[in-house]
Amino acid sequence: MILDVLLFFPHPDDAELTMGGTIAKLVKSNLKVGIIDLTRGESGTRGNAKTRQKEAEKAASILKVSIRENLKIPDGNIEITKENELKLVGAIRKYKPKLIFAPYFNDRHPDHINASILAKKAYFSCGLPKVETYDNKKLQEAHRPKRLF
Repeated sequence: MILDVLLFFPHPDDAELTMGGTIAKLVKSNLKVGIIDLTRGESGTRGNAKTRQKEAEKAASILKVSIRENLKIPDGNIEITKENELKLVGAIRKYKPKLIFAPYFNDRHPDHINASILAKKAYFSCGLPKVETYDNKKLQEAHRPKRLF
C-alpha cells in the first residue's frame, strides 16, 4: 500500500496526543495516513503493552488511518543504532509516503528525542540505493519522501 503520510512516534498514543487533529484532517482530505509506533510502551506508568495496543487499535479505527504498525523497539531504550534506523528505512520504502512526521527533536523524554533523530537519519538513508533493506526477503527500492516534519 502506498501512503501519502507516514508518522513515526515512540509510544502508542504519542501520535494521537501530539497531532490527532492533524491526522483526522489529513484523513478527511482523502489522504492515506499510516502510524508506526516504535515501541509497545511497556515501560509506561499508565497501562501495559497489551492495554496500549488495544488503545492504539481503537484510536487507529476512530482516526481511520490506513495502517498502524509497531516496530517493537524496547520502550525506554530507543537507541540510535543502524539496526533501528534500518527498521524505519524499511517502513518508508514499504509505504513510499510523500510526507513523514516525527516528534520534535527537543523534548524531555529521551525516547522522543531519539525517535526524532532516527526518523531524520532514516529520511536520508531511505533514498540511498546502496542502503539495503528487505521486505519478505525481497530487496526494497530506494524511496525519498518529499518532506520530513
